[in-house]
Amino acid sequence: MQNIVKNVLFIGTTLLLSCNNNPNAPYNDTPTSGTVNIAADETLRPLVDAELDTFHGLYRYATIKFNYAHETALFKALLNDSVKVIVASRKLHPDEEKVFKARHLIPITTKVAVDALALIVHKENNDTLLQITQLKQLLAGKIHSWKQLHSTSVLSDLTFVFDNKGSSTVRYLRDSLMTSTTFPAYCFAVNNNKEVLDYVEKNKNAIGVIGVSWISDQDDASVKDFFSRVRVMALTDKENPVLEDYVQPYQAYIALKQYPLTREVYMINREGRTGLGTGFVSFVAGDAGQRIVRLSGLLPATMPVRIIKTN
Repeated sequence: MQNIVKNVLFIGTTLLLSCNNNPNAPYNDTPTSGTVNIAADETLRPLVDAELDTFHGLYRYATIKFNYAHETALFKALLNDSVKVIVASRKLHPDEEKVFKARHLIPITTKVAVDALALIVHKENNDTLLQITQLKQLLAGKIHSWKQLHSTSVLSDLTFVFDNKGSSTVRYLRDSLMTSTTFPAYCFAVNNNKEVLDYVEKNKNAIGVIGVSWISDQDDASVKDFFSRVRVMALTDKENPVLEDYVQPYQAYIALKQYPLTREVYMINREGRTGLGTGFVSFVAGDAGQRIVRLSGLLPATMPVRIIKTN
């Protein structure tokens, strides 16, 4: 019986590949070959680059043309069919689902990781502890000086910088921490996460917010370079915290839900068939792709993370 099943599966796979290689077929890609356009949130670039490098190394006949963009542009590209798959930190909104439903399409959303936002400061800034209540006051315009955060600080007025006005970072801050949609004058956007890092490195009074994948892979040489240029703040959402309550955005604290600024990562596929876009989603959500998520310092969606406590 097992041999019969294997033979049927082999014949079915052979027929599928034969159809996909037919020049008269409507599509010329398979889950592991051909060409497809995909885009990802720029805050997730280090993680997605690692997934892409491995996928292309395994499947040499696959060509994934990848673009990175801020969140607003990302969903616009998915809606107008410029890309077949996006990697984002939110699901489709109901009005976006209606657009696809009107076209008789049902995009498939797959959770692949849990990400976080990291706050960074100048490497000479020793004030690296921040309460979420203080962050909310900062974004509300009630805290605008380092001395309001730490009375002994040698710094004065602060600046708060994020990656892009249309980014997932800005949307997260507004949805999770703000009661207003307007940022104070000392909060401003640059163009991307790298520019946030560059700005904080050159400005002692700055706080920057970036996607944690930019600094989470401790084996990456570029990450080690970032840590030589900036410091990562430790956060707490407790009202009367002690020192031990402050945690940085490490994988263990994300897994234990102790780090307060976390968000889920999704791959949204509008392909509507089993093509190369679907193949890449399956790879990232599968064992190999989830190992890459874990090694990148983020929390895999389907793979358990081993947490070792040391004294």
